[in-house]
Amino acid sequence: MAFNSKTLAAFIKTSLTGPVQKEAHWLATRLVKEFQGQALAVLYYGSCLRTGKVEGLILDFYVIVEDYNKAYGKRALALANKILPPNVFYFEADKDKQTVRAKVAVISLDDFRKRTAAGCLNVSLWARFSQPARLILCRDKKTEDELVLAVTEAHKTMVAAALPLLEGKPSPENLWPKALSLTYGAELRSEQEGKGTKLFEANKKYCQAVTPLVLAALEGNPKQTRSQAKRAWSKRRLNGKTVSLLRLAKAAFTFSGGIDYLVWKIERSSGVKVTLKPWQRRHPFVAGALLFFQLRRRGAFR
Repeated sequence: MAFNSKTLAAFIKTSLTGPVQKEAHWLATRLVKEFQGQALAVLYYGSCLRTGKVEGLILDFYVIVEDYNKAYGKRALALANKILPPNVFYFEADKDKQTVRAKVAVISLDDFRKRTAAGCLNVSLWARFSQPARLILCRDKKTEDELVLAVTEAHKTMVAAALPLLEGKPSPENLWPKALSLTYGAELRSEQEGKGTKLFEANKKYCQAVTPLVLAALEGNPKQTRSQAKRAWSKRRLNGKTVSLLRLAKAAFTFSGGIDYLVWKIERSSGVKVTLKPWQRRHPFVAGALLFFQLRRRGAFR
C-alpha cells in the first residue's frame, strides 16, 4: 500500500485501515461473538499480515474489550486479565474446508492505552504496535480515534527509547533493527539472533515511510542521555523477562491448548523440537515450568 501522509497520526490511521486477507476478516467477525458484546475492536498483526500467508499458520489478533468482567462472565478469567494483561487464547473455525487458526490476546481499551504510552516499562505492547497492524473491526469512531492515538504513541515510545543508543544520525536502516533487537532482548523470546534485522527487511517500506514522521513528532520532547537510556533498558529487560515468565505460567491455566501452542511456536521460531508426553498435557503448569528450563538450556530462549 502507498504511504504518503504528512503527519504520524494520519499515517497510522491509513495503515490501520489497510487491506487484510479474507480469512483474517472472516475469523475476526466470528471472534467478536465470543465476548458477550463487549468487543470494541479487533487488531490484526504479526507474521501472517507481513507475509500474506495463512494456510497452516496461526493469525495474531488483539481483541479490545470494554469490561473484563462482562466480557468473560467468569470472575477468574477477568481477574487474571486485570492483574496481568493480556489473557491469551487459541481460537479456530472452519471455512471452506480449511481450518483458520488464531492466537487471541484480550485487553481493555484502557490497558491498551497505558501499555503503548511512553511511561510503560514493559515493552510488549508498544514494541508490537510500532510495527504494521490492521484495525479489522471497530465499534465506533471514538474507539477508532483512541486506538489510532495509542498506536501512534507506540511508535513514538519505541523510537524515543532506541534513539540514544544509535550510532550516527537516525535512519530507518540503523534505527529499526536496533530498536527491534532491544525489545526482543527485553522479553523471553524463542526467535533466533538477527530477528530485528529480518523484521526490518520485511517491513522496509513501512519503516522508511514512518521514520521521518515519528522523528518529527518527537521534536521538542526531552531526550535521554546514552547512560540514562542504558539504565532504562536494563530495567525493561528485568521487567520484560519477569513478566514473560509470569505470562507463560498464567497461560497454562487460561490458554486452552496453550502448552501445545507454545511448543509449536518455539519449534517454529527456534528450530528446537519438543515432543509432549500425555502427562504434560494433563499438568500443563508443572510441565511448562520444567520445559522452560530444559528449553533454555537447549538455546530455545534468549
